[in-house]
Amino acid sequence: MTAVGKQFPNIAVNAMDEMGDTFKLNIFEKAIAEKKKILLFWYPKDFTFVCPTELHAFQDAQHEFEKRNTLLVGASCDTAEVHFAWLNTAKDNGGIEGITYPLIADSNRNLANILGILDATATTNENGSTLLEGDNVTYRATYIIDEEGTVVHEGINHMPIGRNVAEYLRLIDAYTHVQKHGEVCPANWEEGKEAMKATRVGVAEYFTSSN
Repeated sequence: MTAVGKQFPNIAVNAMDEMGDTFKLNIFEKAIAEKKKILLFWYPKDFTFVCPTELHAFQDAQHEFEKRNTLLVGASCDTAEVHFAWLNTAKDNGGIEGITYPLIADSNRNLANILGILDATATTNENGSTLLEGDNVTYRATYIIDEEGTVVHEGINHMPIGRNVAEYLRLIDAYTHVQKHGEVCPANWEEGKEAMKATRVGVAEYFTSSN
C-alpha cells in the first residue's frame, strides 16, 4: 500500500554521518523538529554499480535541495561499518568518498519492511549473470516528506534503473507552490510556469491561457 498522504513511520533507525559516526535517526521527528522537507532515497546495496552514480548525483545537487529547505538522506540495508568502508573508497574506484548527507543503515530491515520496499531475490540480466548479489535488499524507493512528517511523494524503481535527480527538485518546487499559493500544478509544471485553481473555471482559464 502507498505511503502517500500518511505520516512517515515514526521509528528511529541507525544512520551514519560523513564523519563515520553512527547515530539514531527518526525521519518523521526530524522533519517536524527542523521544519524542513526531507528527500529520502533508498538504494539496493553498497559497493554496487548504479548506486554510487545516484549518491554522487544527489550530492552534486545538494545545494539545490538546501535552497528548497530540504534535507537529503540516503538509505540501504547495509551495516554502518559497510557504509563507512564505502565512504572511504574513492569515487574513481566506485566509492562514495565526498558524500556529506547521512546514510541510514537499516541492517535489521525494520523500516524497509514497514515501507514494503524489500525484494528478497537477486536481479539477473538476460544472460543469467547476477547484477546485484545478495538478497533481501530494497528497490530504489524515493520519498518526499513534508514539514509535518507527511509523505507527499513515493516512487519506486527496479534495481537496474537509476533516478533523475532533477525530477525530485521539480516535485519539491511543485509541492512548495501548492503550500504557498493553494493552487494545483498541471502536467509538466515547472517553477515559473502557470499553475491553476482546482476548479472547473480554473481548468478552463488554464487551457485558454496556454493556447
